[in-house]
Amino acid sequence: MSTVHFVFGTLLAISMSFIGDVAFAQEGPVKPFKDELFSRFKVMESADGGAYKVVDYQEMRDINGRDSEPERRVKSAYVSLGVRRAQENETLSLSGRKVDVTRVGDARGAAFTVIFIHGRGGDRRLGVNDYTFGGNFNRLKNLVTASGGTYYSPSVRSFDGDGAADIGALIRYASEQSGGKPVFLACASMGGIICQNVARDAQAVRALGGMILLGGPPDAGLAGTPLAKAKLPIYFAHGSADSVYKADDQIGIYRGLQRSGYPTRFTLFNTGGHGTPIRMVDWREVLNFVIISHR
Repeated sequence: MSTVHFVFGTLLAISMSFIGDVAFAQEGPVKPFKDELFSRFKVMESADGGAYKVVDYQEMRDINGRDSEPERRVKSAYVSLGVRRAQENETLSLSGRKVDVTRVGDARGAAFTVIFIHGRGGDRRLGVNDYTFGGNFNRLKNLVTASGGTYYSPSVRSFDGDGAADIGALIRYASEQSGGKPVFLACASMGGIICQNVARDAQAVRALGGMILLGGPPDAGLAGTPLAKAKLPIYFAHGSADSVYKADDQIGIYRGLQRSGYPTRFTLFNTGGHGTPIRMVDWREVLNFVIISHR
């Protein structure tokens, strides 16, 4: 690590940390929500001025210690269920096709919109489950709605052009409902195929504010897409031990973007597996990064 990176990292740790822990969440329009539980990570390695981080992840602590029933139900301290009052299931008619979604927040006038795309075997229920994945979706819902945003968790019928067309239509719909405010697309696992397709959809990209890729497949052509040409921020999170999509392949995509001065960040969870980013990513840090970088 260079001297410049070392000094930067030291100052960051002093200004954003508790003793022995680095608070990952940067300041911005999205205000704290249970940061003491979700935003304290030990940074094991930092590079690129802090844009690239390897953070400590331990299964016994971060699953068994966090859940009352491992991988099934997080401890009650990690959730706040009042947000359910703002949650509704809907079937939207978009471009002549029906799209099932769960919406959290107001249908109109959102300050920003977040759309989460599940992976294979999931549906809209996954992205709004308060208790699985360590309570991270409950936190996401609370962070978004408390900041005047709207959150959508759609069911993706197919991970191909048709499925991507549905999501592209949802992106445009959300942008229209909010009066043109930014829409951020987050794709997990195989859902990353949807993000890859949307990145190539110039019409959808015009309504996007940025993209979040959680344990997804690498896209060798990402730098040449309308998304990248528009310099929309991209946040990557991956587990170092992911056996489905290798972390090094995704890091290579990030490196290519970062060298060109692209607004991007990468968080690598040390020893984490395929589902680790969904459980562990710090949504407040993510949202503040993409919102601030989009401006």
